[in-house]
Amino acid sequence: MNKDIATPSRTREILKEHGFSFKKSLGQNFLTEPNILQKIVETADITSADNVIEIGPGIGALTEYLARSAGKVLAFEIDDRLIPVLADTLSPYDNVKVVHGDILKANVPEEIAYFDTAGPLKVVANLPYYITTPIMMSLLESQLQIDQMVVMMQREVADRISAQPGTKAYGSLSIAVQYYMEAETAFIVPKTVFIPQPNVDSAILKLVRREKPAVTITNEKEFFKLTKSGFNQRRKTLWNNLLNTYGKDEETRAWLEKSLIQAEIDPKRRGETLSLQEFANLSNALEANR
Repeated sequence: MNKDIATPSRTREILKEHGFSFKKSLGQNFLTEPNILQKIVETADITSADNVIEIGPGIGALTEYLARSAGKVLAFEIDDRLIPVLADTLSPYDNVKVVHGDILKANVPEEIAYFDTAGPLKVVANLPYYITTPIMMSLLESQLQIDQMVVMMQREVADRISAQPGTKAYGSLSIAVQYYMEAETAFIVPKTVFIPQPNVDSAILKLVRREKPAVTITNEKEFFKLTKSGFNQRRKTLWNNLLNTYGKDEETRAWLEKSLIQAEIDPKRRGETLSLQEFANLSNALEANR
């Protein structure tokens, strides 16, 4: 068994050996607790049949754990300074491919040709805080058949994603993710197990793809536009937010009124009180009356 990358002493040794310094702009925080890495792999139920995408492998701490359990691992690393480090730390594993590039700009469907078996596709990653939401949304909206995602992020963002209607954390991000996936927070990761130490605790979020989206809608693009609109200004009523998004002329007002009546939604409610199903009903009514 190779010596774990993820211990504090080994991490410092690797960083020193390669003369690596952290870039704040890339949100780099390296995990130095093997038990937590083991727990992440267990949460994702990784087996040798799985194909795993990792984002931001850093020096390869989590990558190593994934490589020990998965069939193949495809890791995307944006920082060119880490490419030689990864070539070194991951040299014992022949089932890992590191792609130097930004996951948001990469041609992921082309890159996953690296996976030659039709096993389940999973995303397991310690996501950079500053770009968590764009990465999550990009993956969910892509045509990739991702079966499961187990991702580490700021605790507050994990709370927002798994939030229920009527809570302060509930918003358009909760809806966007829960439309595609079932979301639950698996466990909390204290800030003390990272180098350098971030300012907040992290959470491991487990997302499992639904057989079909949570609700049936006639126009996906318009549905997401509507949900964003509902939370535009949280203190305002749904009616005021809708007028700000769609327009205040008489024709638009009549269209919105008719659709709200049809969907049986009181315009005086706030967006955060509407369930996924209610947003779907309103979106479908707006489409039908357009």
